[in-house]
Amino acid sequence: MPEPTKKEENEVPAPAPPPEEPSKEKEAGTTPAKDWTLVETPPGEEQAKQNANSQLSILFIEKPQGGTVKVGEDITFIAKVKAEDLLRKPTIKWFKGKWMDLASKAGKHLQLKETFERHSRVYTFEMQIIKAKDNFAGNYRCEVTYKDKFDSCSFDLEVHESTGTTPNIDIRSAFKRREVKQQEEEPQVDVWELLKNAKPSEYEKIAFQYGITDLRGMLKRLKRMRREEKKSAAFAKILDPAYQVDKGGRVRFVVELADPKLEVKWYKNGQEIRPSTKYIFEHKGCQRILFINNCQMTDDSEYYVTAGDEKCSTELFVREPPIMVTKQLEDTTAYCGERVELECEVSEDDANVKWFKNGEEIIPGPKSRYRIRVEGKKHILIIEGATKADAAEYSVMTTGGQSSAKLSVDLKPLKILTPLTDQTVNLGKEICLKCEISENIPGKWTKNGLPVQESDRLKVVHKGRIHKLVIANALTEDEGDYVFAPDAYNVTLPAKVHVIDPPKIILDGLDADNTVTVIAGNKLRLEIPISGEPPPKAMWSRGDKAIMEGSGRIRTESYPDSSTLVIDIAERDDSGVYHINLKNEAGEAHASIKVKVVDFPDPPVAPTVTEVGDDWCIMNWEPPAYDGGSPILGYFIERKKKQSSRWMRLNFDLCKETTFEPKKMIEGVAYEVRIFAVNAIGISKPSMPSRPFVPLAVTSPPTLLTVDSVTDTTVTMRWRPPDHIGAAGLDGYVLEYCFEGTEDWIVANKDLIDKTKFTITGLPTDAKIFVRVKAVNAAGASEPKYYSQPILVKEIIEPPKIRIPRHLKQTYIRRVGEAVNLVIPFQGKPRPELTWKKDGAEIDKNQINIRNSETDTIIFIRKAERSHSGKYDLQVKVDKFVETASIDIQIIDRPGPPQIVKIEDVWGENVALTWTPPKDDGNAAITGYTIQKADKKSMEWFTVIEHYHRTSATITELVIGNEYYFRVFSENMCGLSEDATMTKESAVIARDGKIYKNPVYEDFDFSEAPMFTQPLVNTYAIAGYNATLNCSVRGNPKPKITWMKNKVAIVDDPRYRMFSNQGVCTLEIRKPSPYDGGTYCCKAVNDLGTVEIECKLEVKGGLSFCRLLLQGVPPNIIDSYLRDLHSSNPEEY
Repeated sequence: MPEPTKKEENEVPAPAPPPEEPSKEKEAGTTPAKDWTLVETPPGEEQAKQNANSQLSILFIEKPQGGTVKVGEDITFIAKVKAEDLLRKPTIKWFKGKWMDLASKAGKHLQLKETFERHSRVYTFEMQIIKAKDNFAGNYRCEVTYKDKFDSCSFDLEVHESTGTTPNIDIRSAFKRREVKQQEEEPQVDVWELLKNAKPSEYEKIAFQYGITDLRGMLKRLKRMRREEKKSAAFAKILDPAYQVDKGGRVRFVVELADPKLEVKWYKNGQEIRPSTKYIFEHKGCQRILFINNCQMTDDSEYYVTAGDEKCSTELFVREPPIMVTKQLEDTTAYCGERVELECEVSEDDANVKWFKNGEEIIPGPKSRYRIRVEGKKHILIIEGATKADAAEYSVMTTGGQSSAKLSVDLKPLKILTPLTDQTVNLGKEICLKCEISENIPGKWTKNGLPVQESDRLKVVHKGRIHKLVIANALTEDEGDYVFAPDAYNVTLPAKVHVIDPPKIILDGLDADNTVTVIAGNKLRLEIPISGEPPPKAMWSRGDKAIMEGSGRIRTESYPDSSTLVIDIAERDDSGVYHINLKNEAGEAHASIKVKVVDFPDPPVAPTVTEVGDDWCIMNWEPPAYDGGSPILGYFIERKKKQSSRWMRLNFDLCKETTFEPKKMIEGVAYEVRIFAVNAIGISKPSMPSRPFVPLAVTSPPTLLTVDSVTDTTVTMRWRPPDHIGAAGLDGYVLEYCFEGTEDWIVANKDLIDKTKFTITGLPTDAKIFVRVKAVNAAGASEPKYYSQPILVKEIIEPPKIRIPRHLKQTYIRRVGEAVNLVIPFQGKPRPELTWKKDGAEIDKNQINIRNSETDTIIFIRKAERSHSGKYDLQVKVDKFVETASIDIQIIDRPGPPQIVKIEDVWGENVALTWTPPKDDGNAAITGYTIQKADKKSMEWFTVIEHYHRTSATITELVIGNEYYFRVFSENMCGLSEDATMTKESAVIARDGKIYKNPVYEDFDFSEAPMFTQPLVNTYAIAGYNATLNCSVRGNPKPKITWMKNKVAIVDDPRYRMFSNQGVCTLEIRKPSPYDGGTYCCKAVNDLGTVEIECKLEVKGGLSFCRLLLQGVPPNIIDSYLRDLHSSNPEEY
């Protein structure tokens, strides 16, 4: 066979058509499995893909094995995958050939199943082929994928014909393109040659015509064939690029070797071929020949032969014969509504056949009127309920021919078996119009010439030859002329429907006792809905008197669907029972309605005020004589000031009782009150006002009643005014007492007193009395204020006690000329005797004023002098009790000048001065000195030193050649002395004086090793609140400070801040948690040494795992911390 032409590289192969559907499983198979990853590496692109797959993980623990089955039997292929390392179910795919995915082909002949064993964790995948056919033979492949892992296994299925079985056609032949006419036998055609020379657009046409199912695989094989074969040293003649043979035929492969000694091996799809009855090997000189007998579809594959390290390959295409139409379609005539079957026979069982109607393909489906049934070689097109639209030319096509026939559909003669009848029904009953015709055909219903529309109430029923129109709950609008017209026939069936209804009175809108209430003076329009067909006539009456339609005050009005009773301006006499009667040809109806006329209640009588308080009163009244025909629901109360005309409502919720207590009135103002009665109709007119009344109240009791003093015959009481006096004011107080053991209260003051202090006189000594006081105003006396315990009428001696103010407990200092005013409180009863002394001597009252009272004593000096300084002694005496106290007073003044100022030495630009303290220090310690200098030429004084504490000083930086005088001021807490003492001699700063040499001092070594001057202290902290650790350190050079927690240095931790200022070291712990507790260490290091100091920090209060995690604590540390915390205190956690 000549080599096919090379196909364009960019040509996309056409997709392979799907095979016939297989289903369900049965385990079988004897031939060893052929693993996809273990076959000999194919050339080109397939080689690269196989190499990539061979490097991926192996997932199969049991691979499907190839097998052999007879036609009509079942076979099952099993693959198992271990799931120990898999998190989810792997993906598995089954293929036939190279491209045909069998997942979507499960059905009658193929079933796929998967199970999972939980104990062994093994996935089992099964593919079962049921009732195998000859065309099921071929190469199959199973692929399993999980994430980046992939495994594949290929296996073969051989199908042998059983005795007496008609050979099945290839499934691919079902997809061959149908020819318009029966084709005659054609000579053998080389498909490889056709594909090689054809255009890409003709590939699918060739594949359909010659039964190629794996078109994409053939094009790929053709592409490999087009590659130029390299010159081979082992082969003198290689295999042809492709071979073609009919199914069941014999093919011969021949190669010629350059060296006849070379060993030759033949392979099919990478698996070595062994000699058998099917495969026969021959050697003729240098020729090596392979015969393949009885070629089947499984033999359609790639073959190659190896000689040494070289090989050559070829492709074998096995072609199936076309399917012929063995029994032609026949012309058919049918009536409308009948079932039509068009039947033909083909040369093969279960062949794929296409049906056409007027040249258009018929595609059966759930919504199609056409069904196709296959019974072996028979193919039947079924049309249920044929119509005139089904009349057409029908044809059937196979890969080997076609057949056509005409279908004629006519109408049957129609007979009316049961006609429609006129009906009269009551309203609400069911209307059923029924007819029966001789044919099972649809029809249309009309009412008064309009089509009838189906609804929830109206149903159209068609069962066979019977047609019904059913109307549930008949309405008046359902009355009319109905007509049924069968489709396709010029016949109509008429009927009339008449709907009647007895009269009804609808009282749903009234009360249970049919009572209607109307307010007097209003218009009553009582509309009663009525029904009936034909519309009934309504008659109203009251007692024996009929109520007619017209224009009177009481009249009736009639309407098609209601009757109305009208009463203009209702009066109390209109109350009573009214009757309504309805009548029509279908019957009568009666009802009674009670009309009640109600009005506002009469006003109550004027209320009576029975009791009055400071801002309240109590009022009573009687119910109104007439309640207006409706029960009294309550009352509204209003009040006003007597001089005002504006009434104010006191309650917004109805008062159910006939008594009320108005509140929040102004004391001393006259008020009036009135009442409104309320029923369901409304509010009555107001009652007459009550008599005027004025709210007044006594004051509250006096407060703070205390004993002021007691003698042998008198008791003096003191109190405070009442907290609340009120509008009546306060006229005075009444003080009463009674002796212990009696209840007779005696008024101590005959007349009211205005003061809040009173002395009860004429009391017997050693008697015990109780005391109370009342406040009196125009409303009367208030509640009394009692003294809590009995009072003994006997003078009590209270030992004296001096209370020295705090600022006088130390020396009291004042300047000369200032005033001195000292107040010293004391206690004691009876009135104590006071004695003042100064430095143990009596006080000169001409210079110092002494003022005494019952509770304090005062020392007053208008202009203080230094002579007033000293120790003042105070003596307070009550009977035999004595109390003393002392006060130190110091009167100070400016000091005098220093006594003598001398120039001790002059050298260079320096002058040494000495002086003696002043004789007069101003009665205060000398606090310093001020030194001034003056040039002799100008005698202008300049301050050199201030607040100098010593009595000698060196004046420096004087100008050479000048002559200076010096003077010194004394200073105390009052200021500088008024005069200064000047040097008698002057100091001359000579130009050529002797040279002054500064003394030589050795440099002091300030180096020092670190040393903590203030240690760390053990500290408690509260969780969530900042804590600080402080210590102080010194050293030179300045030491480097390092903080550590539990011997671990704290570095770049945001929860800690470190400060060092003037040797004070601070560690701040931000919002500590119990995790931050532990031993903290401060380490100071310089060149001279290292020193450490430690303390313990305990954090009270706990944090949750989440809070610790948010603060940046590592989870393992949090876990350890919480476990330790729980073990140390399990009850708390």
